[in-house]
Amino acid sequence: MKRIDLDDLPPKLAQLLTGLEEGEEVLLVQNGGVAGRLVGGAPPKPEVADEEPSDEKAAEIFEHFRAAMEDDF
Repeated sequence: MKRIDLDDLPPKLAQLLTGLEEGEEVLLVQNGGVAGRLVGGAPPKPEVADEEPSDEKAAEIFEHFRAAMEDDF
């Protein structure tokens, strides 16, 4: 998959690309001929943050950390 960093584009072009609705197309023209076509997709779904670890899991992680620190020193 090719990737375009919107921060590298002029602001007007970046705004045009981010404002595309799902299924809306942008025609890329070069020297009067069609060079390509971009189609807007659905916005990415927000990532769900992992749940907070339980007290049992937190205690286990702390115990591993403590054991590693004792081994090093």
